Amino acid sequence: MNQNLRILYLGRNSGTSCHRAEALRRLGHRVDILDPWDFFPKNKMVKKVIGKLVYEAGPTWIEPYIRQRLAASLKGRHYEVLWSDQCVLIGSTTALNLRHHSDFMVSYSIDDPFGTRDRNKFLLYRKSLKLYDLAVVVREPNITEAYSHGARKVLRVFMSADEKAHLPLMLNQEEKARWSSEVAFIGTWMPERGPLLSRLIELGVPITLYGNRWQKAKEWPVIKKAWRGPGLTGDDYVKAIQAAKLCLGLLSKGNRDLHTSRSAEIPYIGSLLCAERTAEHVEMYHEDKEAVFWSSPEECVAKCFALLSDRSNRKAIAQAGRKRCLTNGLLNESIMETILNTLFEQERVPLHSLGKSESHLPCAPSN
Repeated sequence: MNQNLRILYLGRNSGTSCHRAEALRRLGHRVDILDPWDFFPKNKMVKKVIGKLVYEAGPTWIEPYIRQRLAASLKGRHYEVLWSDQCVLIGSTTALNLRHHSDFMVSYSIDDPFGTRDRNKFLLYRKSLKLYDLAVVVREPNITEAYSHGARKVLRVFMSADEKAHLPLMLNQEEKARWSSEVAFIGTWMPERGPLLSRLIELGVPITLYGNRWQKAKEWPVIKKAWRGPGLTGDDYVKAIQAAKLCLGLLSKGNRDLHTSRSAEIPYIGSLLCAERTAEHVEMYHEDKEAVFWSSPEECVAKCFALLSDRSNRKAIAQAGRKRCLTNGLLNESIMETILNTLFEQERVPLHSLGKSESHLPCAPSN
């Protein structure tokens, strides 16, 4: 594969989306990032209102504006690859126009575009899938669901950590004191997470919690004693995980998660992953040797207390988990390279053949 591709990256220039774009750059490609959300006013309240409307009603009403702005931005520009990183604002008409600016088009979604959690947010995404040469998903059910919406070729990959953004840091004594914790969880409130965390707290687990929207939880009177502030990003995110004795990896039930980005990030950063027992988690790590799993709050409590009282075992599991993460290739550069290799295994989709299907090529960890 050409290591100097010119790639137009349509996606958020922040968070894990930005991590994936930077991974493509580290692989030697020339990447131009264009975030369609930047077409809106910078006012946070305006963007919040637009985001809410897209979530509730879908983005159909705003697509003509996005299409117009993209056409103006891309006039006279052509790329070997157009990478749409969960661009929910792009529908069929816009995607068809974008094909004139690229040789190949790939769509990547880290959320569940066929689930129920995000209401109508992915309405245009589902309608436009048939126009991409490759659709990349991170959940097993999404494979058949993508084909049912006209995807020509589907690749399933696992979520991944980033080689640079999640690299363990050298912490000084002040940083260790600032970020140290017994059991940490960093993540947004979701309805199913409130009962679990409140139960763990009631049973005595010393939890440190960072995340947004937790005040919405009906269990907030219990949870607020563990809450230390809003969600963390950048080095602060890495420091909080690295300085924790163990970290909880909670799933999003509405997203039909069987693993999350945390499932790779926590071990790669160097902490111990303590997550819900699922088929995918068991596939990713050897239980009680490379990560610790549980199926109920009570089992989670027992595992936490056992690990907190056994430093040597805790350290051994964390080290083995990081090694397994590396062995499994649960890192952005490996995943991005797999996606591009799969994309270039096929010819560009002829416009007259859109909607035809081929066999999928899942990319799963090896144990």
